[in-house]
Amino acid sequence: MTSQLTPYQLKKSRKLYNLFNGFNAFSFTILSGSVITLYALRLGATSTIIGILNAFVFTAFFFMPVGKILVRRFPIMHVFATSWLIRYLVMIPLVVAPFFDRMGRTDIALTLMMIGVFAFHASRGVGMIGNNPVLNEMAAGPDRGAYMTHIQVIASAVSMFTSLGVALLLGRKPPLMIYALLMTIGIVSGVIGSLMLYRIPEPPAEEQGKREEFFAVVRRALRRAPFRRFIVIFLTLSLISSVSRAFIVVYSRNVYAQGDGLISLYSVFGSLGALAIGLLTRLLVDRVGAKPLYITYTFAAVIGLLPAILSPFAGAASSVSPWVAPVFLALLFFMVNFAFAGTEGVAQTYFFGLIRPTDMLDLGILYYIVYGVAGAAGSFAAGLFLDSLVDAGLSQVMAFRILFASLIFLLLVVLFWQRKLIRLGALPLRGALGVIFSFRDLRALTLLERLEKSRNVQEEREVLEALHDTPSTVALTELLDRLRSPRLSVRIEALRAIEALENLNTEAEDALIEDVQNNPFTTAYISCRILGNHGVRKAIPLIRTLLRAEDYMLVGEAMLALARLGDQDFRPQIEEYIKTTKNPRIRIMGASALETFGAYESIQVLLDLLREENPPPYLRDEVALSIAGIVGILERFYPLLVQYREDPALVNALALDEIEEITEQISSRRRTKNSLNNKSVIRELKDSVTKFVNSYDGQQLSRWILTYLGETKEFDVYLFAQAILEDDLVAHDRFRLLVCTWAANRLLLHV
Repeated sequence: MTSQLTPYQLKKSRKLYNLFNGFNAFSFTILSGSVITLYALRLGATSTIIGILNAFVFTAFFFMPVGKILVRRFPIMHVFATSWLIRYLVMIPLVVAPFFDRMGRTDIALTLMMIGVFAFHASRGVGMIGNNPVLNEMAAGPDRGAYMTHIQVIASAVSMFTSLGVALLLGRKPPLMIYALLMTIGIVSGVIGSLMLYRIPEPPAEEQGKREEFFAVVRRALRRAPFRRFIVIFLTLSLISSVSRAFIVVYSRNVYAQGDGLISLYSVFGSLGALAIGLLTRLLVDRVGAKPLYITYTFAAVIGLLPAILSPFAGAASSVSPWVAPVFLALLFFMVNFAFAGTEGVAQTYFFGLIRPTDMLDLGILYYIVYGVAGAAGSFAAGLFLDSLVDAGLSQVMAFRILFASLIFLLLVVLFWQRKLIRLGALPLRGALGVIFSFRDLRALTLLERLEKSRNVQEEREVLEALHDTPSTVALTELLDRLRSPRLSVRIEALRAIEALENLNTEAEDALIEDVQNNPFTTAYISCRILGNHGVRKAIPLIRTLLRAEDYMLVGEAMLALARLGDQDFRPQIEEYIKTTKNPRIRIMGASALETFGAYESIQVLLDLLREENPPPYLRDEVALSIAGIVGILERFYPLLVQYREDPALVNALALDEIEEITEQISSRRRTKNSLNNKSVIRELKDSVTKFVNSYDGQQLSRWILTYLGETKEFDVYLFAQAILEDDLVAHDRFRLLVCTWAANRLLLHV
């Protein structure tokens, strides 16, 4: 989806919405959740009343149809902002409730609380008609899931610090006037945030959605099995989430006898859990997909609720350290909020991907009504359920164990249902888990987040270089985007990062083939190398044509790529091209290609390069190394060549030392496979090599090769036996060193 706003307008609108979200999260943390629960408990509320108050949170969604009626007459942002403003003003009764409690009229205080909380959430429901369209517009673009999660991260971070401040303010048993002060602070900050909504641009009208009746849109959506399945799963998870997050507060108070300040402190850990899952989801959701995260977070909810069933340390305050129960409860709050904040965040992302944009308004209402029905029914039923169990004679500990065990059973059922959700382009669950639990992939995702925020070429290059050092396939899409950068250095760094990946997808292969075709003299040679290294055989027909290209770097990489792709049928053409070209770079790359092919027949072509008059030094090195690679002695020969390059005068000594070392290995063996291993054979080899390296006379060594190695009837034996008789080859130090190394190692293999 593309935003109707220009990039600048979208950036400005997001900034305003983020500020609103921060103020709103601060106010909502104070005016709802555990603070309201603790406030009500201080006024003597029962579990049933607590359940009703928590149910009010979800009744808000039943008022969304009122908002839809209003948006037919007024701009949607005006309805959104005004309802949000009223929402905070109707909480004023909670400021005066403590005064009635002082007069002994706790009933009036609780009634005022229930009226204020109900009106607060009802007004919220009316205004939420604008939430999805506005959020949908703010989250336009490829970072849709990341921005939606960013909103959750802001809210979680603000909520965490707010909860910490509330915990410090409340202490263990605060006076009711402290709660009145908190309500006042929450109302004022909420009003400030609401005023910011008036400055956000109006989202585009959804004409088709407005022409259709709400129930017609809902019926059409529910006829689709994938949508119907999601709604059932969403309803069940919302019910479990509402009960779990509301009643762990009561659980802490009634089972572990924790004070108000400590419980507020636990809420800080709960907010920290929501913040942590938000940060993780922001990295993952656009690249992994919503479905696997939905399943993973649901499983995390099962793990998070298990300790509540066990209820360790309950009633054992005298036998354990005083800090054990607080640590346990802090972890419980963290895990429960971590898991359920995750499920709620990815559920909304999945929902946006599942429906048509024209149905956003109506199905957004359905989404929140389902959320409200589940939350209200769950909170109310859970409160009655707990009171009934306690009235039946069960202890508080056992009542809560039964409640949380029932929730875990429902979560397991949900996990079974979630397997049938459609993927919407997500990774398979196994692949997603591989990303989630891979440090390398998570680091790559953090680098991608930096890459998206980069504003200059230097910063882009630095991040791309880091991605090269942290290869991960999750970065592939963004790396391919950087291949279209107007800056050459950025494109090169992107290709280097792609080259470091273990696997490429079809999109990447096609992009590299296109780069080879369209970008000679710049990045085509790098893309050609990547195609060869990653075994992209469908590129062979194109790469074959590159031997006629003007870009000599591309020609060289093409030959090497064909060798890595195992295109033996084209090897003769490469050999012919090496003979005719005079470009040293192409010849060096061609020699490497023939080494990669590994065909003994190619040795003659490489020797022809040495036969030429005054070949470039580095070409001689590469040819010698390529021949060594073909005959299987590269690991032995390369260190010798390096030593020779450092001091060419050592060439004869190096050759003789190699013979000496190999013959000592042969002599040290107790038994031999055949008669070759005797002193006369070794002595003849030493004499032949000595004469060869000192006087450049290869006749004696040639006879030795044919006599003692000729029975193998291998091509290289006859080739070297003949080659060392040619003066133009023997004149090369590298060639003499190569032949001596080969002869010694071949003897070692045959004894």
